Amino acid sequence: MAGSQALVMAVLVMGIAFHSTLIDATIAKSMYFNWGAHHSSILGNGDDLRLVLDQTSGIQSKRAFLFGSIEMLIKLVPGNSAGTVTAYYLSSTGAKHDEIDFEFLGNSTGEPYTVHTNIYTQGQGNKEQQFKLWFDPTSGYHNYTIHWNPTQVVWYVDSMPIRVFRNYESEGIAYPNQQGMRVYSSLWNADNWATRGGLVKIDWTSAPFVASYRRFRARACKWNGPVSISLCAIPTPGNWWMSPVYKQLSNGQQAQLKWVRDNYMIYNYCTDFKRFKGQIPAECSMPQF
Repeated sequence: MAGSQALVMAVLVMGIAFHSTLIDATIAKSMYFNWGAHHSSILGNGDDLRLVLDQTSGIQSKRAFLFGSIEMLIKLVPGNSAGTVTAYYLSSTGAKHDEIDFEFLGNSTGEPYTVHTNIYTQGQGNKEQQFKLWFDPTSGYHNYTIHWNPTQVVWYVDSMPIRVFRNYESEGIAYPNQQGMRVYSSLWNADNWATRGGLVKIDWTSAPFVASYRRFRARACKWNGPVSISLCAIPTPGNWWMSPVYKQLSNGQQAQLKWVRDNYMIYNYCTDFKRFKGQIPAECSMPQF
């Protein structure tokens, strides 16, 4: 879209660390435009990325990863952001892809954002949990992290866990541990569903819509094909995510998680009996924390 119907996202990404070795890489070396390159430019020394986004624009990492920690500082679209979605997620490709999502659903001026989380395994999702935030995510940068190892996936906001998905493959429940995933980010028009189920549409007189990103960091295992399935799960010092400390949340983290879920969770697929006609997914009956 052109003119007042352009979605604009300014992205500043600095520094990437892989494995146990810190690698200083500019955006130009570590990221590329996969949608809407005609809107985008890399500025300065290659560490300042500006994207002008519409429905077909976004960026992705050059590398894919299997296990580790992916984090970003994000300042969301201020003001009337109704109908917009700022997406930040990991995904593989294909019909049986894996995916771990953070999506930030905009809202009318003064109303809180909805943080929409989901996980896909072998192409199957429908595991949504949604939260409101306990701060204004448009007034400054906040840290959003996905931590992922063979035992669990944890979503963090400013180092506070908000959700856990544990590995129950032994019980026949699929888990994302067989496919490398790239990091993606986009800002797009989703006014058919994002705000109050699509009842509130984008107000294009409020454009441009600007989200800002800073300090993308991937402390994760590089995906080098199927051999990585075993190599990235070996308990070595380099594979720091395999340390026993990351197998389960600490008591303090579990208390934080409970506080968030008791006070700020607004939707949980595990309690949506009507949606699943009483057949709640199997993992919902198992301990997640």
